[in-house]
Amino acid sequence: MNVLAVGAHFDDVELGCGGALAKHVRNGDNVIVFIATSSEFSNKEGRVLRESSKALSEAECASRIIGYRLVQGGIPTFCLEYGEDIHIELIKLIEENNIDLIYTHWTQDVHHDHRNLALSTLHVSRHVNRLLMYCSNWYISEQGFVENFYVDITDTWEIKERAIRAYDSEIRRVGDRWINYFRQEAMNNGMKMGVKYAEAFQVVKWLQ
Repeated sequence: MNVLAVGAHFDDVELGCGGALAKHVRNGDNVIVFIATSSEFSNKEGRVLRESSKALSEAECASRIIGYRLVQGGIPTFCLEYGEDIHIELIKLIEENNIDLIYTHWTQDVHHDHRNLALSTLHVSRHVNRLLMYCSNWYISEQGFVENFYVDITDTWEIKERAIRAYDSEIRRVGDRWINYFRQEAMNNGMKMGVKYAEAFQVVKWLQ
């Protein structure tokens, strides 16, 4: 199976679907991750909190931990718009790699980049028969995330956590909040499904 996971920023896919991607790799699937932006950002005073070169280096480390092939878009952070430029990049990836399954952001995510990338993915994946949306943050939106598809990541949680921790500059900034939140979320999802850890997704389409 050829799998494409798309994220607006370096670390999004690890947080949202890292366990599922590690499971795909273990099963012998070809996994490609497309990150649309350079992921650099600054605070309101203009001080750089995340440098693009550091974010890329950390992403390359995370890609080796999970085992996916990393593809970069290079769009400036917070400048990701729904439009033909990003559509063309995604279509090329889908067609050149004969993609069977796509993971993308939730379309109601409050983050500007996340939402626009999700909408762009829906637009370009009209001929891909399996499409799942994930959440990579805990912010409340105008609609609730509808979980209706679960992946058992009991055997790959440890890989997911190591991949998240590869983003050392972000971990130093946020502490263990990421790890604690997503571990508890995976445990809660697991309780619903009768396993130790699970990731939850919203199905857009799924053809068996």
